[in-house]
Amino acid sequence: MIERESIKETIAPPEKAYLVGVEWKAIPDGKYKPDAWPAEESLSELARLADTAGLDVLGQTVQKLERPNASTFIGKGKAAEIAATVQQMHIDVVIFDNELTPGHQRELEKVFGKDVKVLDRTGLILDIFAQHAHTREGALQVELAQYEYRLPRLTQTWTQQALTRQAGGRAGGSTGGVGVRGPGETKLEMDRNVIRHRISQIKRELETVRAQRARYRSQRRRSGLPTVALVGYTNAGKSTLLNTLSGADVYIADQLFATLDPTTRRITLPGGTVVLLTDTVGFIQKLPTGLIAAFRATLEEVIEADLLLHVIDASHPQALEQARAVYATLKEIQAGDIPMINVLNKIDRLADPEAACAALCHLEDSVAVSALTGMGLDKLLSHIEEVLESEMVRVDVVIPFDRGELVGLFHERGLIDKEEYRETGTRIVGRLPEVLALQFEAFRTPRAPRRTRQAVLSAD
Repeated sequence: MIERESIKETIAPPEKAYLVGVEWKAIPDGKYKPDAWPAEESLSELARLADTAGLDVLGQTVQKLERPNASTFIGKGKAAEIAATVQQMHIDVVIFDNELTPGHQRELEKVFGKDVKVLDRTGLILDIFAQHAHTREGALQVELAQYEYRLPRLTQTWTQQALTRQAGGRAGGSTGGVGVRGPGETKLEMDRNVIRHRISQIKRELETVRAQRARYRSQRRRSGLPTVALVGYTNAGKSTLLNTLSGADVYIADQLFATLDPTTRRITLPGGTVVLLTDTVGFIQKLPTGLIAAFRATLEEVIEADLLLHVIDASHPQALEQARAVYATLKEIQAGDIPMINVLNKIDRLADPEAACAALCHLEDSVAVSALTGMGLDKLLSHIEEVLESEMVRVDVVIPFDRGELVGLFHERGLIDKEEYRETGTRIVGRLPEVLALQFEAFRTPRAPRRTRQAVLSAD
């Protein structure tokens, strides 16, 4: 019993957090437009992010603004009001739902007090990513994003250290002034140089990772296996869907950004086609641009996919807004033109699944499922097969008898409409994935010019 009590005493209580949101007023020709999400809904998501980071949210507030205050982002009166609440509730960290400039952070920390940390949405997401990155690649990507985020925010840290040195210098008889400020600035610049060097080093390491991923993708493409990438808003159920379809054991939790590192598994479609299914990092509204850049190697799994499964939490009150946030991010990473199926997930949570799905019926190419119970997954797999087949190219080839491995490859990876034996070899008419079709280029029949995917789709 004594030992258990001592263990309890060593566990630090969670830090207390207070959330701040902004609702932009709609004014003619205003730079700041009202967000797609209501401020209260966005703060609710921020609270979930804080909970995922291990913080205890004790309160929140929203202010309507036409534009950010030059020094404190929110109005100075509102900042003073929050400062009083922070002191009264013994808050450890104040989190803003919007991205703050380094200057805003410095001024707000002055207002709230030296013992109160000020974070913005980006800083909080970076903290969560740091907790959830379990592979070397994930850790590098998060470290890069953290350093690039912190680099312009170093002034505050070294200003505090310079003040400490100044106090010590005065005790020893120093005159302070420039003589004290100079070493502080030198130390700050040294620290910046160290971070810049580390950023360059991480980028080189990530380029190596990127090259390795490119080789793996090239090998997969040579095998002719279609690749299907799971994308969607964080916590929409991508990992659960991967686990259910493939029997994988990817970590899942009712948290935002529970998994960051991509996982690929083989699944077999109803017609026997084998595909590679990849789970990717979840998206979120106001996703920091720096994170998108840092996770370039991972997101290339999305860019290079033959088909995207956009997993949508159909039970979420902001399902449509979440879907739009994903579309915007896909467009930003140049993946907006890849064929996509909208997977309306978690319909088992709905009292009236048909009504809820009808509300999202304007989303093209949609299939309603429950990744948890398996409801609708047979229909989803069949539809995946249909879409992938439509993306194949038609070929008419005569394969020499001594190239039997190519006949076997066609049977395994293609769709055969006609097969017959000729004096010179085996003639096969059918469809193949476009990349795989390149291996059969030399064996096309004279009357069968090569047809690209675009030509086939136009003809169809």
